[in-house]
Amino acid sequence: MSADLLEPILWAIGMAVLAAVLFTGIGLISGTDETATVAPIALLVILLGVPPAGVIAFFLAAVIAKHISHAVPTTLLGIPGDTTAVPMLREAQLLRALGVPHLALQKAISGGVIAVIIAIPLSILFALVLTPFAEGIESVAPWIFVAAAVLVAYTSKGKLAAVVALIPFVLLISGLQAFIMDQKDATFTTSFFLGIATGPLIFDLFATLSPAGRMAMRQEGKREFALAPDMPRSGGRIPNPLRTLDRTQLTYTTGSAAITSATFVFSPVAMAVLMGEIVGSRIKNGYHRLTTVATVRNATTESTYIAETLIPLIAIGLPLSPVAAGPAAPLFNAPPVYTLDAEAGTTNNLHDLLTTGQFALFSVIAAVIAIVIAYPFVMTNAHRAATWVMRSVSHEAIIAGFAALICVICLYEGGLLALGVTITVGLVGGLFNRMIGMHAGVQFMGYYVAVLTVPAILAL
Repeated sequence: MSADLLEPILWAIGMAVLAAVLFTGIGLISGTDETATVAPIALLVILLGVPPAGVIAFFLAAVIAKHISHAVPTTLLGIPGDTTAVPMLREAQLLRALGVPHLALQKAISGGVIAVIIAIPLSILFALVLTPFAEGIESVAPWIFVAAAVLVAYTSKGKLAAVVALIPFVLLISGLQAFIMDQKDATFTTSFFLGIATGPLIFDLFATLSPAGRMAMRQEGKREFALAPDMPRSGGRIPNPLRTLDRTQLTYTTGSAAITSATFVFSPVAMAVLMGEIVGSRIKNGYHRLTTVATVRNATTESTYIAETLIPLIAIGLPLSPVAAGPAAPLFNAPPVYTLDAEAGTTNNLHDLLTTGQFALFSVIAAVIAIVIAYPFVMTNAHRAATWVMRSVSHEAIIAGFAALICVICLYEGGLLALGVTITVGLVGGLFNRMIGMHAGVQFMGYYVAVLTVPAILAL
């Protein structure tokens, strides 16, 4: 093996191990949304100068590991681990009521492992199919972003309200961009990104300054959770994903992962709900339906995130999916390391720095390491880990840590002005998110409409 290939592989292995360990732990904490956790840390990794091989491996291992461990609070505690875990919450709660939460957990994460194995090769295959059309797509990118933004907004919880809210949000971004260019001759892309990614957090922090907001958030005494009892595994061995699922569940999981590896322009949450409904309607037995739907929905979270990251990265280099425009946004645009030319539609990011073969190699490395670390840990230590998190981990400390990270990155990029941009965008974006269901994916699409489409319209 040549030294030119050995060094990137070592970077990929090292960063994948770091991400898998870190995000297996983060996934155990309820409410740790991917956009607010994976994205800022991935951005920090990029700005620290980690090579492309390490960056893609870090991101994919983080997502895969988190979507394995997020099933722990969802199935054992009955509270969603993150946004993508919400669709399987009903099935998880019903299985807890039946006294088999351990089976829900085992089947959900086993489905996720199967989906990862299927999604990586299929995503690369679909990317190769799209690659010949990349130049044509880039030439009309400003107009594609408008259509994509409207589509993502309409498929969000906000529906028409989110579509209409794109107008003031895009105008806000455009106005701030013009002001920044006038004052600093800079773009502050990172600060805009952080504002959108952590909008709900910023909004909640501001709400605590209001007497009415504090009253709404006030809680008497300690919050209590009913943790399902621990169930010993037969034989003490780690279950094999292929044996944990029955033939029907394997078939539906495989099919769902294959389908959602191609539909990369739709919301992961929407696809998880849709695939669960389709599969659930075909199974008559109540218990089997619950376990199968939970399996398929968790599998869909893995396949959609992988596909919506790899397909745009490999084929086009533009963030033309909800995940690419949200949690994976730093992989496309993280100035000054990775850039996206708003006027020309040209890129200098992972799309240009890695070949398709390298994407495949580093993706497989990330997947193998994330599964090897996260899957056995969750299978063997889920109950103890959930107990420790609920008793010992302070959510306030986590919030303070991420707030400090945001401040450091903003001050590094552009001082107090950059911090002001993040707070402004986060406050408005958080309001839209909380009040009308305009999630971060919609807002990221709105950002790209502001920087790509608005200049194209003004140039007509």
